[in-house]
Parts: sequence; structure tokens; C-alpha cells
Amino acid sequence: MNTDTARAHLHGYGELPRLMGLMTGDEKHGPAATSTLDVLWVLHDRVLRISPERTDDPERDRFLLSKGHGPMAYYAVLAAKGFLPVDRLPGFGSYDSPLGHHPDRTLLPGVEIGSGSLGHGLPIAVGEALGLRAQGRPDPAVWVLVGDAELDEGSNHEAIAFAGPAALDRLHVVVVDNASASHARPGGIAARFEAAGWSVVTVDGHDHEALHAAFTRPHPGRPHAVVARTRSKNA
Repeated sequence: MNTDTARAHLHGYGELPRLMGLMTGDEKHGPAATSTLDVLWVLHDRVLRISPERTDDPERDRFLLSKGHGPMAYYAVLAAKGFLPVDRLPGFGSYDSPLGHHPDRTLLPGVEIGSGSLGHGLPIAVGEALGLRAQGRPDPAVWVLVGDAELDEGSNHEAIAFAGPAALDRLHVVVVDNASASHARPGGIAARFEAAGWSVVTVDGHDHEALHAAFTRPHPGRPHAVVARTRSKNA
């Protein structure tokens, strides 16, 4: 068994609740975290071409957590995959811990952006995809996870409107839809992406096989959006 495979099996999906339980405090945002858990796991376990050994590899995939509130699930998945020691988890949110209430790319390997200000991640992902195209790197995929409430921010709609006509086919967006948005959209979230020329699929955000099929669905010449409908629950 090679090093990557051995590391990948240090902690499985069934251990994620225990890992999340190591993090305590008043700013957990537990429901926000648990609504993203299955999406984060399927991406990191079966889709993203990243590992602790290649965090600086220019050919790695990029994952941007725009939904930066309640990063407990993200930290648990990163710990399960060997990006950070499990014994760091109990320090979550403390003064000297790298595990802040919002992720910080300067403190944690595998974290691509500092997030928490809603509406920034998707525009950054568009710039990342454009930058990789300009560098002549067609292989790295760019993934960004946003919450449905983030789509209340206008900056996202500018990014959506640009990415479709620009044919950024290495750009992927996962919208975790836990029905927390303030403003309804005619036809739902998927219709907004479709109108801008994106490939779109809507799935149960807790069904791992459905998520994997949606994440790996071919979308030649178009950016791809997955709307993952989820249920928030207390961590």
C-alpha cells in the first residue's frame, strides 16, 4: 500500500462525527457545518486530486470553501485525510489554534482561501480558473462550495454571468441548499445557472452515490454547478 492510500484510510466517513465532537465552543455553527459534511467528504474522498503531500503542486485541483461559517466539518475532513493532526481539533477557536471560526489559508495546509465573508468564493474561483487557463494548465479543476444564502450577494451573480459565456469548463460550483436564502428565485437555484449557460444538476446532498455521479458528470465546454439539497441538524 502506498503512502497516499494508507493516509486516506486513517479515518473513514463513520469517524467524522467523533472528529467533529472533539471541537467545542459557542461559535460552532453546528447546523451550518453538518449540512456540508457529505459534500465535503465525497469531494475529498473520491473526486479532488489533492493530498497533504501535494498542497503546493501547481497541477493539483483547487477546492475553495466559500461557505466559511461553521468550518467544523471541513476541519474534520481535513484531519481524516491527514492534512492536520487530529489532536489539533480540541483547540478549535482558541487563541493559539490554527483552527479559527473561519478557515485561514496561511495557517492550514490544504486550505486555498481565507473565507467567511459571504459572496467572495465564487468570484475568486472564476479568477482561479481564468489564471490556470492563462498559464496553459488544462488539468487542474477548480471547485468552490457555496451556501444558498450566499447567492443573495450580487457578486456571485456577476461571476455566474461571466463564467458561462467564458466557457470555464474547469470550474465547478457546489451550492449547499438548506433553504436558508432570503430571496427566492424563479425556477429555483438551478435555473439561475442554466440561464447563464452552465451545466447543472440537482441532487440529494446526503446521498454519496448521487453526489459522486453529479460531481463527475461530463460538461464539455461549460462550467458545472451541483445543487445539493441538504437538511441542517445539530452537531
